[in-house]
Order: sequence, then structure tokens, then C-alpha cells
Amino acid sequence: MLDVMMNDILGTPAILVGLFALVGLLIQKKSASTVLSGTLKTIMGFVILGAGAAVLIGSLTHFSKMFDHAFQVQGVIPNNEAIVAAAQTTFGTSTALIMVFGMVMNLLLARFTPLKYIFLTGHHTLFMACLIAASLSVGGMSGAPLIIIGSIVLGLCMVIFPAILQPTVRQITGNNDFAVGHFGSIGYYVSAKIGQLFGNKAKSTEAIAVPKSLGFLRDTSVAISLTMSLFFIVVALFAGRSYIEAQLSGGSNFIVFAIIQAITFAAGVYIILAGVRMLIAEIIPAFKGIADKLVPNAKPALDCPTIFPFAPNAVIIGFLFSFLAGLLSMFALPLIGLKVIVPGLVPHFFTGAAAGIFGNATGGRIGSMAGAFANGIIISFIPAILLIFMGDIGYEGTTFGDSDFGIVGIIIINILKLFGAV
Repeated sequence: MLDVMMNDILGTPAILVGLFALVGLLIQKKSASTVLSGTLKTIMGFVILGAGAAVLIGSLTHFSKMFDHAFQVQGVIPNNEAIVAAAQTTFGTSTALIMVFGMVMNLLLARFTPLKYIFLTGHHTLFMACLIAASLSVGGMSGAPLIIIGSIVLGLCMVIFPAILQPTVRQITGNNDFAVGHFGSIGYYVSAKIGQLFGNKAKSTEAIAVPKSLGFLRDTSVAISLTMSLFFIVVALFAGRSYIEAQLSGGSNFIVFAIIQAITFAAGVYIILAGVRMLIAEIIPAFKGIADKLVPNAKPALDCPTIFPFAPNAVIIGFLFSFLAGLLSMFALPLIGLKVIVPGLVPHFFTGAAAGIFGNATGGRIGSMAGAFANGIIISFIPAILLIFMGDIGYEGTTFGDSDFGIVGIIIINILKLFGAV
């Protein structure tokens, strides 16, 4: 029963958000047809978002294989799904309990404190629960104290991180209807601050002047397709025709394959944006019932792609500059005695894109580029530092990726060390 609750309900973002929409519409005493329509469309929005992410990730997986073969990179690849799957044999039960009671703590904190955020990104809740369970274990805790402390820490993370981002989210969206609930918050916050210091928000990425002869670049899908085609073709040339046609393309011409994968990437972004628009259109009115009745003035904290439609140009700029920082960090890390962190395309796309949007909101184009670059450095160095503190709990070849996981893990372990823990 616990496994079903964690993996099939609480661990499935579409069902979790759909349940909140259902409760919100029922509390408002909407008609049966409205309840059914609103709930299904909310779930559908998340399913579309997930489908777009799957298309995009499939394209990035091919890119990663070409990149690894071309440059013979060896090191640790941050991947939240991989590390959580590997950790379940050791921390499965404690992860599940921390997740369930952490969500209860989130509701209590939203109800009785000024931090009125309900974190609805279910898979990130699971990842953070696992990170907390592992970190407390490294610090010498076990049993009931581990579950209790872990649940409190998770609940705090679920309200504090959205809260620190909300001032910038209001600038991005132009309203206060929802928050960002994604554990890359430290990277986004730093990006916004860097944009504020060095950029000019009047010069937005979305106001880039395009000559009439290049007017087709105003279409985001076309611009992403062309940018990524260049990216894919260059890496394909380094990887070599024989490898791509034998291992990846099934015999298709390697340049054609690279171009198709680039356009597939753009299609994934397009699908994500469509899903986000449907999700926001349904979840905000439905969530009003929960906010009014159960947790007054609460805001839903949603996954980071929910802000992508507000600055599509910043999405691709953020990804590219975050990835560039990851590449440079890969060579810098061993120089200071840390393990090589191979830049993963998935974390750099999602967190880099979001960081680019946050930097753009406060510092325009310069803020978007500089902020995303800073995010790329953060998600390269923080996982490498976390590996040191995790010790024997670390799993070969992978670790947690997004910034908040590393920060929370490092803080937990060092606080416990201060109190004499192992």
C-alpha cells in the first residue's frame, strides 16, 4: 500500500496535481461536468508536459551519446532519477515515509505560517525525500528520529524555496497566481541576483531586434530548430559518421540524423509549452477552492517549465550558457581535486532554461546569459562537493543534479557533524 501511494499516486505528478484540482473544484461546489472537465484537463496538461519532456529527453540522450563518444569524457553524470533508483534498496522505506509526512508538514506550514505555498512537483518531492534520508543516515541518524527530522526538513524545503523565488516569479509572470516548485531554486535565485547586478531588464531577450530578412527567427520553434541543428551537426562531425550510423541512426545518414534530432528537440519544447498553457489554465481556478477553504491565500508551486512560455528566447539562451559553464567546469574540477562532473543535458536544459528566464527578468539579455552561466557552475561544483560528504553512500557514476539537493545535503551532514554525529 505504501509503495502504491509513493510511486503510483504521490510520485506521479499528473495524478497528484489532478487530485488537488479535483479537491479544489469540489470545495467550490462546481457542477459535475466542470469537476470532471477541470480534473481531466489538469491531468492532461501534465501528461502533455511529460510527453514533451520525453521527446526532448530522447533527443538529448542521442546528443549525449554522440558527445561522449566524440570527446571520450569519463566522470560522474548527475541524474536524479538514476541516483534515487539506486538508493531505494537502502533507503526505500525511509524515503517513502519522509515523502508522505513531509507533504503533510508542507500543508501545515502553509496553513499556519506566512509561507503560503503548496509544492506540487511530485517527482522532485520524492528526490528530495531520498536525498534527506541519505544525508541524515550519513550523519548518523536512523529509525523514528530520521523520519521525524526528515519530514520537517522536507516540509520546510517545500515552502522556503518557492518563497525565495516568488518576488522574481511575479516579475516574470506579471501576476501572483502561482509559484515555482522545483529544487533548482538556488541556481535561479543566484541568476536573478546576477542579472540585477550586471544587466538591464529593459533589454529583454524577448525584444531582440531581428532584421526583416530574418523575420522567420521570430518564431521560437524555428529559432530553436536552427540553433540546435548547428549544435547537433558540430557534435556529429566530431563523433564521426561510422559511429552514428552504426550505433544510433540505424544506417541513416549521420547529418540527416543530427538535423532530425535537433528538430525533435524543438518539437519537445513546443509540446511542453502547450502542456504548460493547458495546465495553468485549469489548475489556477481549481486551486482557488483549496486556497479559500483549507489553506487561505495559498499558491500552487509548480514545475519549472510553467515559466517557459513567458520568455521562450531566454529558454534556449539559458540552456546554452548553462551547458557552456558545465563544459568549462568539467576541466576545472580536477584541477582543485574534485571529481569530474560530466554536464548532463537534461539538468542543464531544464535548470539552465529556468535560470535564463530568472536572469532575464532582472537583467535582460546580459542577465540571462550571466545568470544561466552561474547556474551551470553551481550544478557542476555542488554535486562534486556533495560526493565528498556522502562518502560510502555515493553510487558509482551518478549523483544528485539540481542545486538544492546538493545544498540541502551538505548543510544537513555538516550540522549533524557539529553536534557530534558520525
